[in-house]
Amino acid sequence: MKYSYIQSPLGDMLVTRDDDGITGLDLPISRYPRRVQDDWQRDDAAFDDIRTQLDEYFAGDRQDFDLPLNAGGSRFQSLVWQALVEIPYGETTSYGKVAVSIGHPDGPRAVGLANGQNPIPIIVPCHRVIGADGSLTGYGGGLSAKRWLLDHEARHAGLTLV
Repeated sequence: MKYSYIQSPLGDMLVTRDDDGITGLDLPISRYPRRVQDDWQRDDAAFDDIRTQLDEYFAGDRQDFDLPLNAGGSRFQSLVWQALVEIPYGETTSYGKVAVSIGHPDGPRAVGLANGQNPIPIIVPCHRVIGADGSLTGYGGGLSAKRWLLDHEARHAGLTLV
């Protein structure tokens, strides 16, 4: 496993990858913080692609990411995470709508759990999922980071969020 740190407006983020792709992106505040393991190798150059694309995203110049991902997870989690990638930049949806979109209309709570276990936030945009009533709900990186990301995208997409 290789790792590096990437600077962002939210703070320094730990990023990891293996031979198959990005395995994790940890926001500065994380519900499940990972620690660098002794057998991991720091390799800043191995993350030039993600560093460039995140810089473009934070500058408002990138709306979609084109990176190899290796998030792991169960089949259900993978379905949820794929649905997250399909949420348009600057828009939000509810857990219930994601559940319906993946063929599990009775599964908004399960979608919420999978959403919260997304190991690659921002790139797999779990911040775009909000409560059915429009409220911001939990976010592994903290609600202030979720609000910042939503406001950032709305500003660059020319939208106004409430």
